[in-house]
Amino acid sequence: MQFRSTKSHENPVSFKEAVLRCLPPDGGLYVPASVLDMRQYFLYMDAETSYPELAATVAPGLLQGELNPFSASRVAESAFDFEPELRRLDERFSLLTLYNGPTGIFKDFGIAFLAAVMEELLKNHRPAMIISAARGDTGVSIANAFRNRQNIMSVLLYPSGAIQGLDPAASVPKGGNIIPIQIEGSFDECQRLVTEIIQDRPYAERYGITSANAINVGRLLPQSFYFLYAFVKIKKYLKGDLLFSVPSGNFGNLIAGLYAWKFGMPVNGVIAAMNANNAFGDFIKGRKFIPQPVKVTNSPALDVGYPSNYERMVSFYDEAPSVMRNMVFPAAVDNDETLKALERFWKRYGIILDPHAAVAYAAAERVSSAFDPGSHVVIIATGHPAKKAATVMQATGQTLDLPQRLSMLREKSDPLAVIKPSLDALETAIASCF
Repeated sequence: MQFRSTKSHENPVSFKEAVLRCLPPDGGLYVPASVLDMRQYFLYMDAETSYPELAATVAPGLLQGELNPFSASRVAESAFDFEPELRRLDERFSLLTLYNGPTGIFKDFGIAFLAAVMEELLKNHRPAMIISAARGDTGVSIANAFRNRQNIMSVLLYPSGAIQGLDPAASVPKGGNIIPIQIEGSFDECQRLVTEIIQDRPYAERYGITSANAINVGRLLPQSFYFLYAFVKIKKYLKGDLLFSVPSGNFGNLIAGLYAWKFGMPVNGVIAAMNANNAFGDFIKGRKFIPQPVKVTNSPALDVGYPSNYERMVSFYDEAPSVMRNMVFPAAVDNDETLKALERFWKRYGIILDPHAAVAYAAAERVSSAFDPGSHVVIIATGHPAKKAATVMQATGQTLDLPQRLSMLREKSDPLAVIKPSLDALETAIASCF
């Protein structure tokens, strides 16, 4: 599989180049340049297939010539000592939990694969430096996945405010490969600096700079694997249409689900479950996208006004507008509906969701009613409910404690440098760490 820019169909590149360069020279984002039929790899898998087995089988099929079955097995084994869980709730709904990784967020899956595959691709290659905008548990997920990876240094750019969850033993002064730097500014300024340093091609080429943020297609592509995994687990029970309900803020997961469909997964619809921000509701229906000021809600990961995957959505829409209109179903869920869905799910199934999954559940109830009675919806749960314990308590009256494995996420961490939000300051801070 080759990859092209969202701005051009010319000059496609290999997966390795797309991952290590991160951004095309024209300022777009990398997307698959062609569609591969992967049905021969996953249609014959059964419910006993493990997640590492699926990844090790699908990856070399997608990345022919770059990963062989042996290297793909090494990547999968190195990346995943955890896997999703598919729970069949009843005839209408299943729940795919993606918070089973080391930091309790769905991002663990894409980031873990990216770290492992980069280490594999960089064998007999000069070192690389990962520079990523970080906040909350995303930074911990990146640090955890890239810790002690050979030939890779990982720089984390944090906005002003508390930094939590990093292990000091993993930092460069302690002999590790993690460099946390705090920017005197916002998360948007951290993201801007990531883009600027990648686009400073002489500097980027000198240090082999790329990113572990969602702009890197090497993190987005493996997110399609857990959609395939859910299908493999549920297929023998299906009697009608299959849909996925996806909490959608930056729309990476929704695009990954559409990629899985492109690879041959027989799915009849993807529900874009949004909160009151409803970033792409009009766009999916074929109207012009107009960014709006962000509204603060009780599902904060979906509080996005200008999704970072906007260009990928536009690219997909330009390629297949009928798919976007007839297969992607937008649904906006407000705060009150979210709380009611949390309570309803708890009473009905005895399972506590986090508010983002509750948005997906409410959207699934609404949209699936228009499908045949035999249709089945897989609800995507992206975060551990204990991280939103106050909202859970408000909706259900249940008290949740953070599991021991996630307790380190609350420990205060210190950056190695605090700098102004400028490219010169960042390049100087990086140099001072060596």
